[in-house]
Amino acid sequence: MHPRIEDYALIGDLHTAALVGRDGSIDWLCLPRFDSAACFAALIGGRDNGHWTLAPRSSKARATRSYRGDSLILDTVWETPEGSVKVTDFMPQRERMPDVVRVVTGLRGRVEMHGVLRLRFDYGRVVPWVRASEGSRVAIAGPDSVWLRTPTGGVTYGKDFSTRSEFTVAAGERTAFVLSWHPSHEPRPDQIDPFAALADTTEDWHTWSARCRYHGRYRAAVIRSLITLKALTYAPTGGIVAAPTTSLPEEPGGVRNWDYRYCWLRDATLTLNSLLTAGYLEEADAWREWLLRAVAGSPDDLQIMYGLAGERRLPETELPWLSGYEGSLPVRIGNAAVGQRQLDVYGEVIDSFHAALTAGLPVKPHAWSIQRALVEYLESTWRDPDEGIWEIRGPRQHFVHSKVMAWVAADRAVKVLAAHPRPGGDVNRWRAMRDEVHREVCARGYDTERGTFTQSYGSTELDAATLLIPRVGFLPGNDHRVISTVDTLRRELTHDGLMRRYSTGGTPVDGLPGDEGTFLVCSFWLADALLLTGRRQEARALFERLLTLRNDVGLLAEEYDPASGRQLGNFPQAFSHIGLVGTAFALHDGAGAD
Repeated sequence: MHPRIEDYALIGDLHTAALVGRDGSIDWLCLPRFDSAACFAALIGGRDNGHWTLAPRSSKARATRSYRGDSLILDTVWETPEGSVKVTDFMPQRERMPDVVRVVTGLRGRVEMHGVLRLRFDYGRVVPWVRASEGSRVAIAGPDSVWLRTPTGGVTYGKDFSTRSEFTVAAGERTAFVLSWHPSHEPRPDQIDPFAALADTTEDWHTWSARCRYHGRYRAAVIRSLITLKALTYAPTGGIVAAPTTSLPEEPGGVRNWDYRYCWLRDATLTLNSLLTAGYLEEADAWREWLLRAVAGSPDDLQIMYGLAGERRLPETELPWLSGYEGSLPVRIGNAAVGQRQLDVYGEVIDSFHAALTAGLPVKPHAWSIQRALVEYLESTWRDPDEGIWEIRGPRQHFVHSKVMAWVAADRAVKVLAAHPRPGGDVNRWRAMRDEVHREVCARGYDTERGTFTQSYGSTELDAATLLIPRVGFLPGNDHRVISTVDTLRRELTHDGLMRRYSTGGTPVDGLPGDEGTFLVCSFWLADALLLTGRRQEARALFERLLTLRNDVGLLAEEYDPASGRQLGNFPQAFSHIGLVGTAFALHDGAGAD
């Protein structure tokens, strides 16, 4: 029986991340990068596919957990009849090789602890050879080598192809386990001092969090979301993954299971905007540099996603030896959507460059050259159909959101030239393009009988992405078409007040069987749209309800099922936390702000 998705917490080192369950088990970890093969894959298989449990032996132990202040250091306090103990899990921010540290501190009485380390490389498929060496245990298989340094005063032994630990912690005592990875052909890395690393990691996170310039009533939620977005950043390149997991289902037992451990231009540009809004210019500048490297080349080669360092080939394959989360098959790595055509990303990329310029990041001459090439390419292609924001695995269509974002691309290019005419460009031609796109969307993308923008030209389907029309400035919030669209979407596309992306009933437009939950970022977009259409109290009420859907440590997955009260999809999801930060700032900056 798998834990619920929301039963996990996140730790990471800005290169990769792990998920720690309420039961003290690390069930997901890819080393050394987010997109590397997992050595703990119990999350999408079973315990035999790799995990690391550290918890009291008592069957009556009960746990509560929290992050240590504004950090990514997880404290789990266990209460047992014999006493209480705290397990602190974290990954020190690193320059080279990864470490996972688990510090055990006795709080009251004497608590018997047990640990089970079951390493399985290549997504749970490869059982390593394990031996004792230099006071540690080392596991090696092919290119991977993992060392476990165990505390003195306990018993460590091998059983059932796992490493077991038995020890007792008394009040006031402290001990630590350190798991270190390195390539098997290289010498063992230097050992870290786990307690010094804990102090340094605490200081690193608290210093970073203190830079946030949001000080409204939702500061705790905003900081936690920003820390999560920071944790999804691959520090060596500045790339930002959509989520650290693969194949967590949008419907338990269903087939909508995707690998999100890559850098979607859309998600990353919106993350950039959140970081800029919160005052994190260094991270925004690092991401802009990643973007410039990734998209360099011919505009018609622009992909919707890339690898952490800008890799272009992300072939999608299935892992048949894994049983899937709650039987959700197939388990996939890679993502075939990399080959899709999604015209909206051109608008999002150009909008992010404009936001960076407005926020005060230094002007990059070559950045404008790339933007100019993208706009010029879009001039000749915006009339074409595409797969759209939701990566429809069906026929291409004329998606309204894609056309709106083509308008955004032209609009932002015009604004850049108005403020900085020196870069050069045909502002009159782009202004004409902007006007043409606007006329066409209003004529072909709006259903006058129903009073709503539709998902695509000539369709009766609705699309939550049209909630973004006032936010990007395509139409003002007081326009009757915007107000009517918001009302129609609330009436026809919500479940228990939360927004779905689009209808999946009948013959789904995405070409896939099954269903999915409500989409959390779309619900934040609904709150934004309510605010922009003058319904501030309703916007705040929806936002505060969305805050209650976070798990006990403030994390959100991609989706939420109101019927079962469960989070669904990959976890934690950058898109959801981007939505939270954006709505919090919108409520703070508006009239009558908190």
